[in-house]
Amino acid sequence: MNKHKYFVSVHGRSVLMARGATTYEWEIEATEDEAQEIRNLMGLVKEKEENAFLGFVFPWPDEPERVVNVTYQNALDDVYQRIYEYGSIDTRKQMKESGVNAFLNSYDG
Repeated sequence: MNKHKYFVSVHGRSVLMARGATTYEWEIEATEDEAQEIRNLMGLVKEKEENAFLGFVFPWPDEPERVVNVTYQNALDDVYQRIYEYGSIDTRKQMKESGVNAFLNSYDG
């Protein structure tokens, strides 16, 4: 499959082909399936974020805050892992310089 440039906003939860359609943080080169994978992962982040929110509003005394956050953080880490894997040279460089990918030592393909 052909790869295309996509512009990704984790904050805005978007993966778009049009550079000026919205603000973005990262540029990737991916197939449509790979771009959809990132969209799906960002949907999972949203779901985990909403679930974690309930834990803050109605905290369970026997469940520490870090336990509430761990599934959200794992989902977010998966998003950044894929962005790094499909990222342009500039994206990878920016992620390394900013420390966003401190947990991404396993992939350098």
